Amino acid sequence: MIDNIKVMISEEKIQKRIDELAKQISKDYEGKNVHLICILKGSVFFSCDLAKRITVPVTMDFMSVSSYGDEKVSSGRVRIVKDLDESIQGKDVLIIEDIIDSGRTLAYLIELLGTRAPNSLNICTLLDKPDRRVTDVLVKYVGFEIPDEFVVGYGLDYQQKYRNLPYVGIV
Repeated sequence: MIDNIKVMISEEKIQKRIDELAKQISKDYEGKNVHLICILKGSVFFSCDLAKRITVPVTMDFMSVSSYGDEKVSSGRVRIVKDLDESIQGKDVLIIEDIIDSGRTLAYLIELLGTRAPNSLNICTLLDKPDRRVTDVLVKYVGFEIPDEFVVGYGLDYQQKYRNLPYVGIV
């Protein structure tokens, strides 16, 4: 434990689950290219580990959106900080998220990216907090369902700290 952070999901469990997700994604996208959209900054660790294990051709782009700032609770307003560099028209797109909480950010992204004419658009998240959901979003791939706790590590932060922890922990 560092700074009163208790391990919720160990590094070993995370890596094992990523292997399982990559196998399923590779099977589902067999014969296709999958275009991963990594939602910065939180999902960068997850996106990279997942991409390395997917066996179909992968391309990647990055988006940065904000609804938290330095708070522990979403403000409810979604702001695009960095948009995609490439068109997603006609591509099979998989949005990679670190955590889905209220669902507002993902609902906004699905609506926005859907207007850009991808061939398909799905979501993969490391962590899902269904108890916090205020907006329905269809999540195709879920690493772990977790209770309503504030978590850090493996990309998740509190005031830009703790992203580099190799596990997910409760503050």
